[in-house]
Amino acid sequence: MAWLFLLLAAAFEVTFAMGMKYAEGFTRLWPSLLTLGAALAGVYFLTLAMRELPVSVAYPIWTAIGSLGTVFLGCLLLGESLTPLKLLSAGLIVAGVIGLK
Repeated sequence: MAWLFLLLAAAFEVTFAMGMKYAEGFTRLWPSLLTLGAALAGVYFLTLAMRELPVSVAYPIWTAIGSLGTVFLGCLLLGESLTPLKLLSAGLIVAGVIGLK
């Protein structure tokens, strides 16, 4: 169950990160509320995951999924470029998390 909580936490982390862009500095009400709700939900599910998973595993995985999800959704939804350097950097994030696990 801890891994499911961690995946939910990571999904909310991606939602939080993307929501910040759409909230435009918290000047837009609904995206701002979604961003705040996603942040709270992400931390909540992360704490549930950490009941069983060590912090040295759970937190890096949470941040890695958040980072990778944000990079790829930024490309898909916002038209940001996905350069070879970004792909290499994403691969290094994955390698780092695998090393910690």
